Amino acid sequence: MSDHGSAEYDLIILGGGAVGENIADRAVQGGLTAVIVENELVGGECSYWACMPSKVLLRSTQALRAARQLPGAAEAVTGQLNIEAVLARRDYYTSNWSDAGQVQWLDSAGIGLIRGHGRITGTKRVTVTAADGSTREITARHAVAVATGSGALVPDIEGLADAQPWTSREATSIKTVPESLAIIGGGVVATEMAAAFAGFGTEVTLISRSGLLTTMEPFAGEQVGAALRDQGVNLLLDTKTTSVHRNGNAVTVETSDGQTITAQEVLVATGRTPNTGDAGLGSVGLTPGEWIETDDTLRVPGHNWLYAAGDVTNRALLTHQGKYQARAVGDVIVARATGAAVDAAPWGRHVATADHAAVPQVTFTDPEIASVGLTAHAAAKAGYDIRVVDYEIGNVAGAGLHAEGYKGTARMVVDEARKVVLGVTFVGPDVSELLHAATIAIVAEIPLDRLWHAVPAYPTVSEIWLRLLETYGRETR
Repeated sequence: MSDHGSAEYDLIILGGGAVGENIADRAVQGGLTAVIVENELVGGECSYWACMPSKVLLRSTQALRAARQLPGAAEAVTGQLNIEAVLARRDYYTSNWSDAGQVQWLDSAGIGLIRGHGRITGTKRVTVTAADGSTREITARHAVAVATGSGALVPDIEGLADAQPWTSREATSIKTVPESLAIIGGGVVATEMAAAFAGFGTEVTLISRSGLLTTMEPFAGEQVGAALRDQGVNLLLDTKTTSVHRNGNAVTVETSDGQTITAQEVLVATGRTPNTGDAGLGSVGLTPGEWIETDDTLRVPGHNWLYAAGDVTNRALLTHQGKYQARAVGDVIVARATGAAVDAAPWGRHVATADHAAVPQVTFTDPEIASVGLTAHAAAKAGYDIRVVDYEIGNVAGAGLHAEGYKGTARMVVDEARKVVLGVTFVGPDVSELLHAATIAIVAEIPLDRLWHAVPAYPTVSEIWLRLLETYGRETR
């Protein structure tokens, strides 16, 4: 519904990204009134500057490379990547950075929208400052939810802030492709953008103070690193960036080991910071600029009316996980507002239990990395008695049919006490499509004995599940 100047709603949401939209939708479906306060584009980071545009930039190169590696298709592919067509497809998926369609959806769903910057100014009170500087105060009968997301962290490196660095926003919204690009960072954004721009023909140098993708299984970063080198990326690992300076159309990056890299642009991809600095948290005793701590119903301790979901909680900085939290938040606000029972037990309707041990994630490099649950290191650190099972995916018949010379690795981490899967990591072409089966196995805590009866179709890459189980052994049967 359109905003008609109402001063009171059942629920106020700060932030109109995917998380805020889902909180509002669940609340309205439950019979509450809800309004979103948003000062940028409705749809948020994922729709315009993250998940959607980045995957478009990556996909065409991946498809072309896959075709060139497959006999029969390789002979048919004689042209080069059409970058203009890729960028046009990106523009389509970002709706040319117009949120008209998203606003139309809000209206059809009965969700209010107030344009402006929202700040909490007291218990259940929010003050909205419009673009023209005018302000208005709105109040919530039941709850306020903070879903303002996160922004790119720009580290304190000499000269960096003045060098006009790119963040992920600039990288995914490019109008022209630079001849050269230096990337500072070694995580998901850094590796994905290195792959994307290398595919465009850009000379890419990636500088990471440690390795690549260090929170994942070690072989994941190693295999992606090898592939990036094959794709022409210059990797400077275990290398600290000491200074960055811009001189006209060139950026100079100095490293701790005395190297100098000159590039047309520099991309900073060293992490995220919460968008809470100007959300009014101080007015209710919280610390501005910090992550917001919540319980598993996403309610802020000591504030029975205040909730947070998505990146601002620092629980799992992924769009799908934020939307998962949002569904729990919207439903629990409705339950508490209407006096219904709250299901706050682990894996209950009103909690985000999966945030702790069953977070799925795909890194869309080539090869892809698809992972869920605990790594072997994390599981051992948590005190589990584990067994680690590895298998080369290329040895599965379906993999060889899928891609000539298929290379990849699968790892299954097993809790030996309960004989259930704690974590799975796949590295290889198109392994993202294997991930949901692993997620279900972990969330449902399916015993390995029962997994033997989940028969993978032949000849598909999913036969990797049979090979992992065979490698583990059938001692329990």
